[in-house]
Amino acid sequence: MSVRNFRLTPELLLRAYEVGLFPMAESRTSRHLYWLDPDMRGILPLDRFHLPKRLKRTVLSGRFEVSADRDFRGVIAGCAAPQPRRQDTWINHEIETLFIRLHQLGYAHSIEVWEEGALVGGLYGVSLGGAFFGESMFSFARDASKVALVHLVVRLRRGGFSLLDTQFVTGHLAQFGAREIPRAEYKTLLAAALARPARWLAVLPETVLREELAQRSAAPSASEPEASA
Repeated sequence: MSVRNFRLTPELLLRAYEVGLFPMAESRTSRHLYWLDPDMRGILPLDRFHLPKRLKRTVLSGRFEVSADRDFRGVIAGCAAPQPRRQDTWINHEIETLFIRLHQLGYAHSIEVWEEGALVGGLYGVSLGGAFFGESMFSFARDASKVALVHLVVRLRRGGFSLLDTQFVTGHLAQFGAREIPRAEYKTLLAAALARPARWLAVLPETVLREELAQRSAAPSASEPEASA
């Protein structure tokens, strides 16, 4: 871990992702950013994504409306907001501003989950080549962040991505098949993914979603409560 002591631009941030680094702040009000390059890196293999039966039913039930890139600012604000199990956040105002700029440049994307017109969950991350660097997710309604993750995985699979970087592995992510790999292995996967052509799918047809979910292995629903990542 190292402290950043120079002005960070969107271009420098993208270069950092290309070599396996990512930034975090100690708190919402912190003025300093830290570069992280952990010994063990979290990934969620797109070809082995585990979909619990109950969540599959929820995704297909029509309870939520799901969109992409409709409200990036709302999603990052939701991720930075205090949660019952997390009163502070690593997303300070500089990170928020930088990622909004990356979104405007076409590199950062969001998945929004809506219920009765209200934004109740979502996630955001950075897209480079065939790599997607997941940054954070939030949920104000049961299953909302999980539904966002399912939609993200389907978009990445259909768009030709090969790497979903989760940075770390939480219990929330482990239930879907996320695992840790050594830094060297991660760098190898990253280099291959960056060289791979892929495209972000801003629109996901219902027929494509159902086709992908039909291929996912079904299993009993996990009992863990909704969590942030």
